[in-house]
Amino acid sequence: MTFTHPSILLLLAVPVILMVWAWQRQGFGLAMPFDHKPHRRHRVLSAVIPLFDMAPAIILASAVIVLAGPQVLRRPQDERVLSNVQLCVDVSGSMNSDGRYKMASDAILAFLDERSEDAFGLTFFGTYPIRWVPLTRDLDAIRNALPFADPSHQPAHMGGTNIGKALLFCEANMTVEAEGGDRMIILVSDGRSGDLNEPAQIMDVVDALDQSDITLYHVHVGTQSAPTNVQDLARGSGGESFVATDRKSLAKVFTHIDALEPDRFTRGGTVPMDWFKPFALIGLIAIAVHFVGLFWMRYTPW
Repeated sequence: MTFTHPSILLLLAVPVILMVWAWQRQGFGLAMPFDHKPHRRHRVLSAVIPLFDMAPAIILASAVIVLAGPQVLRRPQDERVLSNVQLCVDVSGSMNSDGRYKMASDAILAFLDERSEDAFGLTFFGTYPIRWVPLTRDLDAIRNALPFADPSHQPAHMGGTNIGKALLFCEANMTVEAEGGDRMIILVSDGRSGDLNEPAQIMDVVDALDQSDITLYHVHVGTQSAPTNVQDLARGSGGESFVATDRKSLAKVFTHIDALEPDRFTRGGTVPMDWFKPFALIGLIAIAVHFVGLFWMRYTPW
């Protein structure tokens, strides 16, 4: 055990002197007539009365030790590993049909609530990717951005769907922004990509995600099956591809992703930690003994 302020322990001399004095004192006080008569010796009482006298000194000693800052070496609780999640959301014209973008936004907002301790980034894409919000733990920035990216408000040059370009864009940003922890991209789209037609294009994206240690999850919003090339991308990175046709299925997909990426913890090293509890407990017991002596087993101080 060590102390943050060891010099304060010098004050322990005062309560120690008081305790020795309280235990050894005798022949002290005002003599009364009955003191001149023989008395039967009470061994228990002769031990209890000094204990009551020592209680204030014990309280003072406990306070001095607490003020000195006792510490012991302990292993702190496991630390949660931060997850860096990049939301890559399709805002091409087709996402405006059947309320797809609104459904996707609602599911993303619910996912943010489930993983409120993670860092999130937001990228919108159509023909071109746009980094809207860099990785941040201020999730209100994500929540406030989603309503402004309605596909019906996008310019004409955002009408296409280039998933490969968007994923490489997200990978490059996450490599720079993510200082540590797990890395994940959640791709939300409803269409086929115009830049993933060749196997070489797919492999370029898979290799980039693998080198950056990024897991890709693909959420396909729509009634048709997810594009095979994007499914291959997700599985190649260690993730999965899902199809969601309505609001409820979208919610289930994001819940499933949350289960696939559970909180991960790492053990911290041994560090000095405050150890006030035993000394505070001793002080509280001494206070209780002192009050018992004063108000219940009251004794004559002389």
